[in-house]
Amino acid sequence: MEAVLEYALYLAILVILAVPLGIYIKKLMKGEHTFLSPLLNPCERAVYKLLRIDSEKEMSVKQYIISLLIFSVFGFVFLFLLQLLQGILPFNPQGLSGVKWDLAFNTTASFITNTNWQAYTGESTLSYLTQSLGLTVQNFLSSATGIAVLFALIRGFTRVKTDTVGNFWTDITRILVHLLIPLNIIISLILVGGGVIQNISPAKALPLLEPIAVSADGEIIENAVIDVEANTVTLNGSKIEGAQIVTEQFVPMGPCASQVAPKQSGTNGGGFMGVNSAHPLENPNPFTNIVEMISILLIPAALCFTFGSAIKNKKQGIAIFMAMFICLGIALSVIAVNEQIGTPQLSQSGNVDISSEMQSGGNMEGKETRFGITASSTWAAFTTAASNGSVNAMHDSLTPISGMVTMLLMQLGEVIFGGVGCGLYGMLAFAILTVFIAGLMVGRTPEFLGKKIEPFEMKWAVIVSLATPVAILIGSGIAVMLPEITDSISNSGAHGFSQVLYAFSSCGGNNGSAFAGFNANTVFLNITLGLIMLFARFIPIIGILKIAGSMANKKRIATTAGTLSTTNAMFVFLLIFIVLLVGALSFFPALALGPIAEFLETMV
Repeated sequence: MEAVLEYALYLAILVILAVPLGIYIKKLMKGEHTFLSPLLNPCERAVYKLLRIDSEKEMSVKQYIISLLIFSVFGFVFLFLLQLLQGILPFNPQGLSGVKWDLAFNTTASFITNTNWQAYTGESTLSYLTQSLGLTVQNFLSSATGIAVLFALIRGFTRVKTDTVGNFWTDITRILVHLLIPLNIIISLILVGGGVIQNISPAKALPLLEPIAVSADGEIIENAVIDVEANTVTLNGSKIEGAQIVTEQFVPMGPCASQVAPKQSGTNGGGFMGVNSAHPLENPNPFTNIVEMISILLIPAALCFTFGSAIKNKKQGIAIFMAMFICLGIALSVIAVNEQIGTPQLSQSGNVDISSEMQSGGNMEGKETRFGITASSTWAAFTTAASNGSVNAMHDSLTPISGMVTMLLMQLGEVIFGGVGCGLYGMLAFAILTVFIAGLMVGRTPEFLGKKIEPFEMKWAVIVSLATPVAILIGSGIAVMLPEITDSISNSGAHGFSQVLYAFSSCGGNNGSAFAGFNANTVFLNITLGLIMLFARFIPIIGILKIAGSMANKKRIATTAGTLSTTNAMFVFLLIFIVLLVGALSFFPALALGPIAEFLETMV
């Protein structure tokens, strides 16, 4: 019962914070006065003056797309070169060398697409300059880009007989100055107060309380007798040749909190440390855990209320929110139950007690004891529902059904709240599909928000909805046929296939999380996964902007008794059904070969 209350508390906090934030975002989108306007408006005007931006000039869809792509290309080139040259640049106390070109390409594609897939260990691969000036900056810019595209789509629904959808440069500036920067300053300060590190000190080597022995293969030798002075290691009275005695531990330092805040609130996900928010310096305690975890879905949830308020139909925003919230609740429930009951192998022969009320019980493999099953399960659901990808537990250690749910959340295009901006505009593409199918069923021309849905919108809505499945299935299908991929996975059989499928689902869904045990740092995978991330990000963006332009150019039609309601429970049900139908039809065969087969194996 306590666990249920904890899950309910997390969801309640999310809703309570999302509603007022959504109204605030609507005001900044419209250029209306907010309580921060006296402080931030001069900053916004200074940016326009410095960059010579005419904030009042409207753009056509073509101009908006070109501006967005140019902005992304410049960000790509800058971050790519920064990684290659970091070895000769300052702010590199560890003296790290430049990043290999293929890994630099992958990381660059990852961060400009809001994916933050990491085929590297942050604290031992990237300098403080690259982390701060490169990755953290892209955490802000890629997030702002997603929200800007959503703003353009909202204008498409609200404007009548016009060829413009806003100004990309104005949208980006306003989002950064009025939303992302102030919000993340607050989150960063809270995290620092909670114990997350934020400094520019070099990494430290600190003495261990007790020395440990490591074999020649790098494995820790349990129950060994260690003589530090004689430099010998014995086990059961026999000396172990080649064993090493470790007396110090590498402790990373650096500007961590300032990157963690935007990685969470911007649904980016790339951690300062290699193990992400499972690291005690990146997420030290339950307080920082709940702050980071709620931050994942805060803006995506708030944007639903922004949408309803902006189109002057709050019921529509609530309907979209409820469709997402119900799916999230179901996914979280499935993960929570499966992690709590574990698998038959856990309790086999009484080796693991999963029934005691005095300990967490269930499947604790790969989870931090300071968080337990409840916080780890909630984080797993939140991070894969959003295109976030940060983790506080290892998803490779989830039970098969839980792993399947996290994969499915990504495979749906991450529209269950999804990324900032992109989650909602992806769900609106599904809403267009839903009203089209419902219109065919009743013999009416499909309409959505007072605008007719015609072949042009349908074609692009289909492209937006299928971009993720196409990228994932084609990419993973080719990959599993290559011997190189077999060498990259740590498991054989169904779970090995799941590791590959999860990786391509993560990149195709612009998520960034991974099943541990999959070595993605090869030339083939770095290039392939990088291209998939770019495809799955920019094809839907172009499609959504095309829809926005077409809708803005339409006239508004009157609502009649025969108009399909898109704010009632029936529409919410139909929307959920269409989202799950696309996912089930696209991915059931692949899931059957991976997590479902693995689940059936555990029942034997």
